[in-house]
Amino acid sequence: INVGGSWNGLTATGSATLSFSADLLGALDTGKIALANYGAAVSNIVKDTDGFYVSASAAAPGTAITFDDATLNVLGVATTGGMTLTAPVVKSVSSGGSLTVTDLSANLSNNTIYATIIGGNGVGTITNFALWNFATLTGGTTIAGPGTYNNSITGLSLTTDGFAKFSQALGLLSLGKSAMQGITDYGTISSTIVATAVPEPSTYALMGLGLIGVAVAKRRRAA
Repeated sequence: INVGGSWNGLTATGSATLSFSADLLGALDTGKIALANYGAAVSNIVKDTDGFYVSASAAAPGTAITFDDATLNVLGVATTGGMTLTAPVVKSVSSGGSLTVTDLSANLSNNTIYATIIGGNGVGTITNFALWNFATLTGGTTIAGPGTYNNSITGLSLTTDGFAKFSQALGLLSLGKSAMQGITDYGTISSTIVATAVPEPSTYALMGLGLIGVAVAKRRRAA
């Protein structure tokens, strides 16, 4: 369902936050790569007094949630917005480039994170691109009724094609690729799904009668 739509008597909203790992931040420091939020995402980027990354994350609103009708399990969550990485020219590290990672979609069935990537150096725009695999999913993934369900995806690792596109878009050279190859965990995706009961048709009818009553009362006072 689209976020805000109804399913099985429920309506859902959601959001997800991608937090970069310390290893990834170290590789970004090596390449002097700048980060900026993209689209609807809101980034939180912290650097120390020397200009090195302390932490970086991007929070993005949800756009769709996929369920298994039989088990009520969440099969996937999609978000909109992301982050742009811009690499300057650094000797032996990068010839310069940029990569935007946006509109993440987590497929919980095959442990894969898909994204739209927009890259320089001939990469262009690729939608539904298998960017990361993940190791572990924890938390609430069965929407059995109204409530707040939190879960966490950990152990992100670039796919083989993901590494190739990352390297091409950012113009990575020998030292830059070595820094990226040293990353075993790219970070964590934490998501929240809020499920709310859809009012029964009778509730809508009572609301309608209430509005009619208010309108009649206003007319009588006006008369």
